[in-house]
Amino acid sequence: MSAALELLDQKRILAGLTDTARAWLGRLDVHSVLDSTNDYLLARVGEGWPSGAVCLAEQQRAGRGRLGRAWLSPFAASLAGSLLWRFHLSAAALSGLSLATGIAVARALRNFGVAEVGLKWPNDLWWRERKLGGILLESGGGSGVFAVVAGVGLNVALPPLAAVAIDQPWVDLREILGAEPISRNRLAALLISELIETFVRFQDGGFADLAAEWAEFDRVAGRRVCLTLPNTTLIGIARGVDATGALLLETADRRLQSCVGGEISLRLEP
Repeated sequence: MSAALELLDQKRILAGLTDTARAWLGRLDVHSVLDSTNDYLLARVGEGWPSGAVCLAEQQRAGRGRLGRAWLSPFAASLAGSLLWRFHLSAAALSGLSLATGIAVARALRNFGVAEVGLKWPNDLWWRERKLGGILLESGGGSGVFAVVAGVGLNVALPPLAAVAIDQPWVDLREILGAEPISRNRLAALLISELIETFVRFQDGGFADLAAEWAEFDRVAGRRVCLTLPNTTLIGIARGVDATGALLLETADRRLQSCVGGEISLRLEP
């Protein structure tokens, strides 16, 4: 662990929250080691844990990203956490929540001093086309409500040897911010505040209320992309997203096709 990194401190994080976030926060758990912060909160959905419950871990032994990929989080070298939210909405009404989560994380990073932060549909955090973080949304059971756990992982200062396992271009905050001290507690407070405020806003207005802001961070719009779906592959020009968060793909015949997230992988084409 780099001497410049600090361990997570519940009191310092709570002190850094916005008033809105503090009002909606259900509870904040900080752990040294967990298998997965998402699994931790999913297991508590049936136990009646409140909306706004947050779990952070210094290290995840079995963290994961989209499509079942492993997510690397060495001890105190990243920021890994999850938020539980109980929506009084249908599953269909939650379309675009993953993108809304991305917007919240991008805002937090920008406020933390990360210039050029961007989003790669549907839920990768980018910096100059290198992966800085990722998002994984999962749902749990519940009566009368739809419970969602939103997991976020951000690279803070990955050890070079551990990062050898990453199979794509990546970057961490240590490289972006240079010699500046990295306060993981301040970053955690910014992240939790933005997530909670965005989820409060989403439950009132859905993704349509946030679509314009997605365009501000969108790093694939106007570019040629390849979408790999379970049964087919699509190539075209990304034309932003619609009011539900679906990617708009301009195909060879110049039609716009809506592509919904889920089991879709997107890569840039030369």
